[in-house]
Amino acid sequence: MNRRWPLVAFLIGCEALPLYAQPPAASAGGARSSGGQTGSESQASSLAGKIDAAKEADIRRLLDLVGTKALVEQSLETMAKSVRPLVASSLPPGDYREKLVDLFFEKFKSKLYAQQLLDLAIPSYDKNFSHEEILGLIRFYETPLGRKTAKILPVLAADLQDKGRKLGEEVGRQSMLQVLAEHPDLAQALTDAQKLASQANK
Repeated sequence: MNRRWPLVAFLIGCEALPLYAQPPAASAGGARSSGGQTGSESQASSLAGKIDAAKEADIRRLLDLVGTKALVEQSLETMAKSVRPLVASSLPPGDYREKLVDLFFEKFKSKLYAQQLLDLAIPSYDKNFSHEEILGLIRFYETPLGRKTAKILPVLAADLQDKGRKLGEEVGRQSMLQVLAEHPDLAQALTDAQKLASQANK
């Protein structure tokens, strides 16, 4: 096994972490337990300890109003696309690789779906918001301004993320050029290392 594989697995986990912070939405999908809950809902309830049933219902109502399930699903798809090259590059070249990567992501998506991530947010909302605050948020998101906010904020966040990525890339490029200009010995060492790597790949 390529030694980069643990890094790829770590990156997959890191990519998924921001999803826990998103306000999730309730879903009717998923297998039901004998108590009428999905497995992930039961897990969320056990993590939360005892959550007042009325408060939990209102949390799910709030998350549904925010309309975040679609955002989580989109984030999962984006995460899969961004991680796919890392998974592929961690495996030795060969005709098998594309099929293996396809099957891996097929299995990955079947095991990690949006509802699991959404349900895990219930305890966090219960911990950080009182029932009265949840109801206040519901009232806000039921207003025209609230509905517009729910629609616009994800667009603004995506735009800011893209601009931040581009700014980071440019600052990183400039920083590397300045360091190499200030340290000619390191610049030469880098050039030599690149030549050795190029020769080794021939």
